[in-house]
Amino acid sequence: MPLIYFLAPLATVMIWSGNMTINQLTVGTIAPSSIAFLRWFLALLVMTPLVLPATLKHLPEIRRNWPKLATLGLLGMGLWQGLGYVAAETTTATNMGILAAMVPLLTVLLSALILREPPTLGGVIGGLLAFVGVSILLGQGNPLSLLKLEVAFGDALMVIAAICYALYGVMLKRWQMNLPPWVMLYAQVCFAVLFLLPPYLLGPMTPIDGQNVWLILYAGIPASIITTFLWMRAVRQIGANQASIFINLMPLFSALIAMAFLDERIASFHLYGGLLILAGVIMAQTLTRPLVGMAGKKARSAQQ
Repeated sequence: MPLIYFLAPLATVMIWSGNMTINQLTVGTIAPSSIAFLRWFLALLVMTPLVLPATLKHLPEIRRNWPKLATLGLLGMGLWQGLGYVAAETTTATNMGILAAMVPLLTVLLSALILREPPTLGGVIGGLLAFVGVSILLGQGNPLSLLKLEVAFGDALMVIAAICYALYGVMLKRWQMNLPPWVMLYAQVCFAVLFLLPPYLLGPMTPIDGQNVWLILYAGIPASIITTFLWMRAVRQIGANQASIFINLMPLFSALIAMAFLDERIASFHLYGGLLILAGVIMAQTLTRPLVGMAGKKARSAQQ
């Protein structure tokens, strides 16, 4: 497989990692409700002249599936991104990158629950490893502190955000719709803008100025539109499973970017927790043999 095929997922993950730093830079500069709405409103404005003609041709299919598209827009854009901006106020970009890397593992676990896909050896063992890693990270090196509910509010929000995005991926797989990828994305963005509009109007409406406009531009174009295009290209070229492996690089990229631009420092619990989460995710993605099949094979061997 040509190495150039790996540039698209690599660039996508780098942009996503940069967006974790953008989340931190928004603190005190623009309200979470403002940037959450404005980034997707900007994306909608940019996409409309390019995608609206094709969307109009698929209006009957969109009408039939609007509840599903609305749910996907809420999970994948409203909650995943919106909760991230709120989380940035009480956690670090490094923590956010590590916790966001849980998405592939959570996707495996939710697929077993919702899609009835049999659990795998990697999913079970990897899930346990990642759970220990998350406990170390959330407890800042002391997992027992979780028993006292001593968890940073931002870290807890990022866990919820990661669950929302994993659920988004699972439901996207479950709900097969006869829509082109860009039309499906455009419809989801439309619903996301509708969901994010009330918090924007009710919350502190931060005016756009020279300090925050570039944050909105980065979040609205590279982190929303360009990454979507690159990710779809990556999935077409190397497949969804191989592309998702690149998400494992998010903790590394997020930490390096945060160190460069936010002067964040890496503590030992970042390393221990991050390595355990990374090991768990890799196991879930590589050890994909179903446990059900293994159990059946052992039973047949015993009978013989």
